[in-house]
Amino acid sequence: MKRGQLSDYFEGVGVKRLSAVDAEPKSSNQHEVGTTVKMRQDFLGETHKQKFPAIYIWLGGDQEGFTEESWATHYDARLDIPDRTEWRLYYPSNPVTEAMKAGDTLFLAKDQGGVLWFIVAPEGSTSEQQLFWLFGLRPEGKSFVSREFSDEEPELDFAARFILDELGIEFEEPEADKLDSIIEKFGTTFPKTAEFSDLARLTLPEVRAEDDPDAALIAWLDHEEALFRRLERKVVSSRIEAGFVNDEGTDVDGFISFSLSVQNRRKSRMGHSLENHLAAVLMAHDIRHVRGAVTEHNHKPDFLFPDLATYQAAPAQGDAHLTMLGAKSTCKDRWRQVLAEAEKISRRHLLTLEPGITEPQTNQMEASSLQLVVPRAVHSSYTAAQQSWLWSVADFIGEVRAKQA
Repeated sequence: MKRGQLSDYFEGVGVKRLSAVDAEPKSSNQHEVGTTVKMRQDFLGETHKQKFPAIYIWLGGDQEGFTEESWATHYDARLDIPDRTEWRLYYPSNPVTEAMKAGDTLFLAKDQGGVLWFIVAPEGSTSEQQLFWLFGLRPEGKSFVSREFSDEEPELDFAARFILDELGIEFEEPEADKLDSIIEKFGTTFPKTAEFSDLARLTLPEVRAEDDPDAALIAWLDHEEALFRRLERKVVSSRIEAGFVNDEGTDVDGFISFSLSVQNRRKSRMGHSLENHLAAVLMAHDIRHVRGAVTEHNHKPDFLFPDLATYQAAPAQGDAHLTMLGAKSTCKDRWRQVLAEAEKISRRHLLTLEPGITEPQTNQMEASSLQLVVPRAVHSSYTAAQQSWLWSVADFIGEVRAKQA
């Protein structure tokens, strides 16, 4: 199935490190950034005083962010001076522009619908690293560095779609209609996540975790995500068509409640899906494990190896045959929770799907005796130094198998 390309979403993007003049109106008395000739050729154009609809996104250091819909105006500040041009993008004050500061990175992209995406990430943050990797650009000097997207771009892989989803960009597989025959039995209701995960594996019979556990995990997650998005579109469309009306007129509370349920389902489903498919990978390799066992202080590591009885019988100082694995689709700062989940195990392991976590954060993990496990397909979003330290799913299985031999 085709996975789409960046050119399906964006015409082009420019990246720059914000200066005090760009980011702090109190310092410069203006709300604008200068654009370059190449940016105008690539995607902005040269229509004087063109007012673009714009989406402003602030991505905090721990990836918690917020979004504001607004506008931005592109104009030539020296239109009346022959042979001189000075194009600038004027932005209004809003929560995103008020939060940004000198040193932050601005990613200015124009989507295929003509909307500007004004995305700001703090310097050195995971969000910044992910966007550098996604767009294939890093700031150089004081001006924008830009590129235009073409149909020659590679297909979006799992890590790229992960980042787009974090930005709130809605997407559906280009050939999603091929999935209708698989999900038609559900009508307009969602099955339990475990049932959906089982269906995803069942309908990919050519994928074998025994052959390649990393590829299998990503393939199953990918397939389930595509099935879920397709079913979600049908469910939401049906509910919208029914309308939000009650005896008092327009049912605002009903609309808000439904919207929140859609968002919450998306957030919780991926974590459960990851655990379901990871358990299937472990079973395919005959790795003894237990899910959600209760250890000290009522902690519940996602996966404990080989079992709870062995863990409970182990001395307080631990047993070299014990292993634990946390599974979190996104890390953020939550990786520290894993450190307290099994006190008898000195070196913990954490599997995540998150691409491009920064070196300072992975260095902290290593210093805390936490080994990060990332599916092989996501490794390319990390630096070369990090890749030499990261474990793949196959690496982890090899380690546990040796302990259980």
